[in-house]
Amino acid sequence: MTPLNCSILTISDSRTLKEDTSGALLAELIAQDGHRLAERTLVPDSIYEVRATVSRWIADAEINVVVTTGGTGFTGRDSTPEALLPLFDKTILGFGELFRQISFDEIGASTIQSRAVAGIANATLIFALPGSSNAVRTGWDKILHHQLDVNFKPCNFVELIPRFLER
Repeated sequence: MTPLNCSILTISDSRTLKEDTSGALLAELIAQDGHRLAERTLVPDSIYEVRATVSRWIADAEINVVVTTGGTGFTGRDSTPEALLPLFDKTILGFGELFRQISFDEIGASTIQSRAVAGIANATLIFALPGSSNAVRTGWDKILHHQLDVNFKPCNFVELIPRFLER
C-alpha cells in the first residue's frame, strides 16, 4: 500500500461541516484504505470558492488527491464541474462515464442527472462526486478504492503519479 495525502471538499449551501455526512464518510473510507486525510473543508456552491480551495490544494506538492462532494447536479447553484474543468491539465473522461454506468444499476436512468467529473492538475488527482452518501460510497468503493491502490492491476493512478509532470 502506498498511502496518499487526500483532501476533501464538500460543496453545499445547506449543510455545515458538522452535518456533512458525505464528507465524513469520505474521510472514513480514505482512512480505511490506508491513506492520510490532509484537509477537509466545506464551501458554499460558488464557482470561485470551489476554485480557490482546490487551486490551493493543487499548488501544494504534498496533496496527491482531491475529492469533492456536491454541486454536480443541474440546479442553478450546482457549479462544481464549471469550477473544476478549467483547472484540469487533463480530463479523466472515463471517470464520469464509469460512475454513471455503475450508478445506473443502483438508481436507473436518474444517473444522467450526475455530472461527476475528474481530472489531473499539477500532478494532483481531482474527483468530483455527487453530494449523497450513497454516491460517495459508490464512487469510492467501485472506482477510487481500486484506482488509488498501487496493487490494483492491470493499472492504477498511484503508479502514474510520479510521471504526471513529465515533459
